[in-house]
Amino acid sequence: MKFITLFTFLCLLSLPGLSLGGEKTVYGLNEYAELAGIDLLVAAKLDTGAKTASLSARDIKRFKRDGESWVRFYLAIDDAHSHPIERPLARVSKIKRRSGDYDPQADKNYTSRPVISLEICMGKALRTIEVNLTDRSAFQYPLLIGSEALKRFDALVDPSLKYAAGKPACVANAQIAE
Repeated sequence: MKFITLFTFLCLLSLPGLSLGGEKTVYGLNEYAELAGIDLLVAAKLDTGAKTASLSARDIKRFKRDGESWVRFYLAIDDAHSHPIERPLARVSKIKRRSGDYDPQADKNYTSRPVISLEICMGKALRTIEVNLTDRSAFQYPLLIGSEALKRFDALVDPSLKYAAGKPACVANAQIAE
């Protein structure tokens, strides 16, 4: 009987999704993230409770370039980031407002935010993720990485750790299949 129980347990461990981590990378609650193409290292908060990723930006303006929608913004991180950044607009997301953020006069329980694609390096993993742009200057971390982006990083988040992946060390053109 003990042999059957042990055999059943080992079979369950071999099933996809039930293994104890497999090829996932363990990240801490906070990690260093390099914004590739912008050449900037920022501290990020990894938040499994948030669906999307958010980057701190200000003076966000949408415009057209060759018939395509683009967005121009400044990083709202510190005074050193005074040059505009321009990226193609991937889409516009509707973010649910928190109860304290809801304006009954506006009659909307969501806010619209522009979304761009951005290459992010955490540890040795380089991934293209979507980030919405909003002013996060009131928050400690200028970049929030939500569950959709964490899936792309094959991430396991251990909230007892901080900066577990170390400084970003992505090699150019070493991006893993998306």
